[in-house]
Amino acid sequence: MELVLADTLLGLAQSPEPCALLRAVCGGDGAAPLSVERVETLRFLLQWLEAGGAGGEALRRAAWEVALGRCWPLLRGGGGADDPERRRLVRAACGALRLCARLCGAQLALQEPALLERAVDAALALVRAGGREAGEEVAAALVAGRLLPALSSNRTALGRVWAGLLPGRGEGGAAAQRVSRTLLALTALADLLFPGLDGDGGREGPALDARLYGGFWRVVQEGLTDGDGLCRKRARYLLKRAVEVSDQLRTDCTCPPDNGDEPSLFWWSVEKNDKLLQFWENYILIMETLEGNQIHVIKPVLPKLNSLYEYALSEKGCWLFHPSWHMCIYKRMFESENKTLTREGVAQFLEIYETKRLPNSPGFSEFIIGPLMDALSESSLYGRSPGQLIGACPPLGVKLQKFLSIYLTLLPEEERSSFLLKFIQKMTSRHWCAVPILFLSMALACIPSCKALGTEGLHALRDVLQCTMITHQILLRGAAQCFLLQTAMHLTDVEKVSLPEISSFLMSLRPEESLSRGTILWMEVRIETAAGFVLIKIKKSNAERVELKSFLHPLLDVLLKLGTNYIASYIIYNQNKLVSDLDRCNLYLALLSELVNLCSNAGWKKGPSIWNFISSLINASIQNLQETGNEQESKLGEQIQKVVSMASLTVVCEIFDQKPELQLKSLHAVETLKGFISSVQLNQVLKKPSKIEEKNSLFEESTSSQGWGKIVASYVHDQWVCLHFILNKYDKFIPLSNDETLELSLLAVQRPIRTLQSALEALTLLPSDQVLPVFHCMKVLVPKLLGSSESLCIDAFDLAWKVISSLSNTQLIFWSNLKAFVQFVFDTEVLAVAASSKGQAYSKIKEIILKLVEMSTARTGVFNTVLSYCCQSWLFPTSDDTGALENPFSNAGNYSELITEACVFGMVFRRDQRYKIPFHSHFCVNKMFYSTNRDDHYVRVCAVKFLCWLDGSNTLHKMFMEDLVIKLLDKDELVSKSRTRYYVNSLQHRIKNRLWQTLLVIFPKLDQNFLTGTLDKIFQAGFGNNQASIKYLIEWIIILILHRYPQCLEKFWNCFCYGEEKLKTSICTFLSVLSHFDIILENTSEKKPILKKALLVVLQWCFNHNFSVRLYALVALKKIWGMCKALCVEEFEALTPVIESSLHQVENMHGAGNARKNWQRIQDHFFFATFHPLKDYSLETIFYTLPRLSELVEDEWIPLCKFTRYTDISLPAAFHWLQSRTELLNLKPSDWSQQDMGSDLVEMDNQTEWTDVQKKIIPWKNSSPDLDLELVFQDRAAKLGKSNSRLIVVASLIDKPTNLGGLCRTSEIFGASALVVGSLHYINDKQFQHLSVSAEQWLPLVEVGGKSILAAYLKGALNTLMQKLQNPNHQKNQSSAGA
Repeated sequence: MELVLADTLLGLAQSPEPCALLRAVCGGDGAAPLSVERVETLRFLLQWLEAGGAGGEALRRAAWEVALGRCWPLLRGGGGADDPERRRLVRAACGALRLCARLCGAQLALQEPALLERAVDAALALVRAGGREAGEEVAAALVAGRLLPALSSNRTALGRVWAGLLPGRGEGGAAAQRVSRTLLALTALADLLFPGLDGDGGREGPALDARLYGGFWRVVQEGLTDGDGLCRKRARYLLKRAVEVSDQLRTDCTCPPDNGDEPSLFWWSVEKNDKLLQFWENYILIMETLEGNQIHVIKPVLPKLNSLYEYALSEKGCWLFHPSWHMCIYKRMFESENKTLTREGVAQFLEIYETKRLPNSPGFSEFIIGPLMDALSESSLYGRSPGQLIGACPPLGVKLQKFLSIYLTLLPEEERSSFLLKFIQKMTSRHWCAVPILFLSMALACIPSCKALGTEGLHALRDVLQCTMITHQILLRGAAQCFLLQTAMHLTDVEKVSLPEISSFLMSLRPEESLSRGTILWMEVRIETAAGFVLIKIKKSNAERVELKSFLHPLLDVLLKLGTNYIASYIIYNQNKLVSDLDRCNLYLALLSELVNLCSNAGWKKGPSIWNFISSLINASIQNLQETGNEQESKLGEQIQKVVSMASLTVVCEIFDQKPELQLKSLHAVETLKGFISSVQLNQVLKKPSKIEEKNSLFEESTSSQGWGKIVASYVHDQWVCLHFILNKYDKFIPLSNDETLELSLLAVQRPIRTLQSALEALTLLPSDQVLPVFHCMKVLVPKLLGSSESLCIDAFDLAWKVISSLSNTQLIFWSNLKAFVQFVFDTEVLAVAASSKGQAYSKIKEIILKLVEMSTARTGVFNTVLSYCCQSWLFPTSDDTGALENPFSNAGNYSELITEACVFGMVFRRDQRYKIPFHSHFCVNKMFYSTNRDDHYVRVCAVKFLCWLDGSNTLHKMFMEDLVIKLLDKDELVSKSRTRYYVNSLQHRIKNRLWQTLLVIFPKLDQNFLTGTLDKIFQAGFGNNQASIKYLIEWIIILILHRYPQCLEKFWNCFCYGEEKLKTSICTFLSVLSHFDIILENTSEKKPILKKALLVVLQWCFNHNFSVRLYALVALKKIWGMCKALCVEEFEALTPVIESSLHQVENMHGAGNARKNWQRIQDHFFFATFHPLKDYSLETIFYTLPRLSELVEDEWIPLCKFTRYTDISLPAAFHWLQSRTELLNLKPSDWSQQDMGSDLVEMDNQTEWTDVQKKIIPWKNSSPDLDLELVFQDRAAKLGKSNSRLIVVASLIDKPTNLGGLCRTSEIFGASALVVGSLHYINDKQFQHLSVSAEQWLPLVEVGGKSILAAYLKGALNTLMQKLQNPNHQKNQSSAGA
């Protein structure tokens, strides 16, 4: 720049004319673009010319030429966003342009309108540009904030700038331009936009009034909801300026509405000036408050939002203010980072329609489908309110239902269909979580019935089912499907949709999750479909009758031929030629099964017709299967006939198994069937036909690779169904290895190893939905071969597990395959053989147990299946289960980790998975969930019921229970060590709670020797820093043990002998045990020495420095002292004055505030007031009442109905400990929570109600009334380790209660002998008591009021002090101080 500046100075010296100098700096006409140095020099030159007063027409014209020809192209040129040179160039060019505009003035613009238009258009183009690079942003900001205001000083230019900045009608607000740049320009032009202000004076023509332009208000509204805080601030500034101008001018004005039916975006009336001013002030206050994210600041302002509606609605119920202003507030709330504020905003908007019944507005529908639904997609908004049980619909869900119903009712009928269609389509347009979809679907289902949805709406519902919900949690997905099905039934106009469209929608529902046979919803669908659709279609045209006829024709065809031998001839004789015949054959075979069921139910046990038919079917099918075509290439008809024949034999085998009363096994054809199936080549694959008849034009499509593969898989599947029939019948004859000497002549039975190898091959060939009969065969074979062919059986385990794990997301076939897998892996004989050798099979089974537990964390119900089967087979073995085993219960000990994991099983689910759906019990999802016992609670219910059957006198049972107790206690110790600080309702908390619940169930079955040995571990657990619910369980177990075996009290007393560091987190646990000392000594004859020991232990804790410890000690003291008084023991009379005075004082605390409240709370707490350790021992108390009263999360409450509903294992008839006592069951959770004061910062945060309590109790105070009170204070100070001070604090001149309270507390801490105050009435002040925390009760207060009295008091105190100092025998005293 120095070189350019030197050249310029030289030119200035040679030619003083400014115009020539400007041209010289710019490099002359037609030169290359200016460099950064030349532009900066140009800016300095222009600044010098402006300061020097240079002017003239030539200079103005030269400035315009420089501005438009040289500077302006620089701003429109490209450049890197991060290029510092580019930013420097833009800054210099904008400065030069601004100076050019000042030099030119308005007159030249009037004379040269073309130049003015070019300048304004170029500036507006840059402002409206959509580039986001840093260089462009800087340029646009400089143009909008500086250049445009400079240009707008001209009236003509202002009009052009105004028209260019604002969007036209129908442009959707400021969507066509950058709102932030527009608002920047409007803010800079604010003085020119409104009439009556200083910036308006001296201009020609009518003043510009931005209030009258709808485009201006649309830009302001866009800015109010913009994501940029600075943009929102500018929009609020413009709104304030408009309101300020309107209030100052006090003239009527109205912004013309875009639509004649809509209210104006802004208007003002002189008559309603105050009301309008109040409305806009409240509005601006709300918008400014929403800039913060702290809910406690925002919430007090939210009621003003309701007042806005009162101003906005006329008496006739019409809008006075455009509703888009309210929508701006809600948009800001919905987009807040604070989800609590978002929830408040959504709830307030949903409620407003219920309370105000707002008039309709087109913008509302767009707002609901846009910002509202976007906000509703947040799962965290649907939390239940405090006190709501799991399964109850959250408040937001209820409000959403009411809102949608009311809004649809108020919406004009012609708009309902369009709104609902857009609403449903919105549910398909984004990745919704399961919880929002559930409650949106529920709200749709609650809309009153109307004909609002046609074909397009039904397709949208189907898209939600097939696309949006495909990955959702199964229970939530099933419930949402049910709601959407109800929506379709209530809102579909059946006259506008066809039967295929209805069928397509129903097919998109998953039968196992929603549309299941037997449910009420299934019946409703049948009625709706039949009555509402079919009858209407029958009345339609002939073309539609053809559609219905084609739909019902196959069923009608079968029903008409029931009375003939059509079925037999169709299946037996060679009438199946096409692939399409397979479906019809399957229909006839299903009909055959139903006919046999009908014969059985009607009492036709046997007869020639059934026998002959079955025999003919068996013989013809075997004949077809044994035939081999002469041609080298098989024909389609022959292959199809083989498939049909094998399917027929499968149906026959199933009839044999399911209907033994028909006595069909005695038929001669059955023996033929056994021989054929046993010798058939397993896994035989049918070759795909290559030669076809010319008339079979459908072959290419019907027998594609995928389609023919399914046919072959069905054929192999049927082979294994028939083979299972043979293996199951000859189970006892299957050898432990291949044995050719058997006289059965059944190869599959004689060679079990080969058969099992074929089964493994079948698992690799068959798709997952066809492997079930292979699993059934493996259940028969594996127990026989595990001892001799362990490696082969392990391969079977691995391959079967691979199949199961791949099915984890396929609901329809998963559960049947899992059940079959469990039955052969956890067969009692398999478990016993594996455990006896402790080889690879034993390790593999334990590995599978861990994998199943891991799978159950993601798939609800997996562990239930495994545990239920094992518990039943171990407790109640059938003849098939026992085999060669003497006692199948031995497996429980060998695989005890299965029960151990079950006792503590349960996940901490994500919030969106905690929603159970009992509020519509007729839904299939509930039927599936409860009837099959897939609730996670049923795992623990099954384990508990299993434990209830155990008998302590049974050696195996006893060993198992003792091993289980040790493992549970070890697990508790492991959890405690893994995390010393665990939060309430965390996974660690829940695991510990579950295992101690289990220990409570097992306790009555354990003998004394074992309990005595494990008592130390139980006490050690009591020393832990446990949550309240766990403390109650540990205390309960200790009470029961000491009640049953009082000789264990010696070990219990030892728990009080540890140091304070160990007891600080647990002493309250052991003191709580003493509060039930009457139960402990109930069966003890010699109570006196034990009570004496208890008194000595408790009394020392009554003087503990920790307030909570003292409270628990006093509760125990009250109980023990009551027992002592009842025995009338003379030894205790010496302690009577001390103990009685202590209890009397704590019962009658004077002005103790929270201290007295807490004493009353702890006495009323359920564990001390109502709970009885013996009478309340029941399953309901352990698993429901106690968790509820200890405020454990609801997920952990197991109601008694689940124990009765779970029928896989019943409770023993002699088990009577089921229900809680009514007194305990009806209690509500207390506001007192048992927690020890330890080092846990989390727990310390929960003790706020104790922190302002410092009450000291001196039991001997009332027992020595003649003692000088001052001596009592001195003695107390000595016991607390404080100095025996003679300090007197004089505070007579202090009159603020807060200062006096703090001074009183400080004086008491430092052991002052007295506090002098101006008046004793201060001690009754609440502020004084809050800061003194009862210190005034332990510090002598002297009242010295008035300055004269104070002076006399101080003089007397000084004289006393001097006398003591002059006394040669005086003791050393502390100094006296005055305040």
